Amino acid sequence: MSRDNHRVDASPAQDAARPPAGPPPHAPAFAPAPAPVTARAPASRSRRLATPVGVLAVVLGAFAYVGTVDPNEPGHYPACPLLQLTGILCPGCGGLRSAHAVAHGDLATALGSNAFAVVGYAVFAVVWVLWTVRASRGQRLRITLAPVYWWGLGVLLLIFAVVRNLPFGSALAP
Repeated sequence: MSRDNHRVDASPAQDAARPPAGPPPHAPAFAPAPAPVTARAPASRSRRLATPVGVLAVVLGAFAYVGTVDPNEPGHYPACPLLQLTGILCPGCGGLRSAHAVAHGDLATALGSNAFAVVGYAVFAVVWVLWTVRASRGQRLRITLAPVYWWGLGVLLLIFAVVRNLPFGSALAP
């Protein structure tokens, strides 16, 4: 018997470390060559600003609609399911009335309808301006928040929802 067909000195660990002969069973017999990497030309300023401007157009359109169709008149918008079923105000209750008041420039009424929503509108405005400035410079906007901030926001929403349903927090109710 030749030495190639019969090995006495090989241990199982050496056999396991040795790569199998031929292509792996799950790999195709022929793999196409990777596509060449092509350099992209930098996008024009108008192309970079298209997405932030489009988002602003949608938001302004939504505010214009809510500003035109009054949520204070019954029948225009569906009622909050939680409020309808349980009588409990959710954190979003009054958000449409708040948006209506903001669209009409009445900040006091907006805060009275849903203060948390007004803060959200302000945060959106700041983030949108930051996004637009960075996009005009050709930079990406990447906002990453640690989980503790998301949990903190959830706790604030929960506290807001509980307090606005208690007698002493009726000023937060719409």
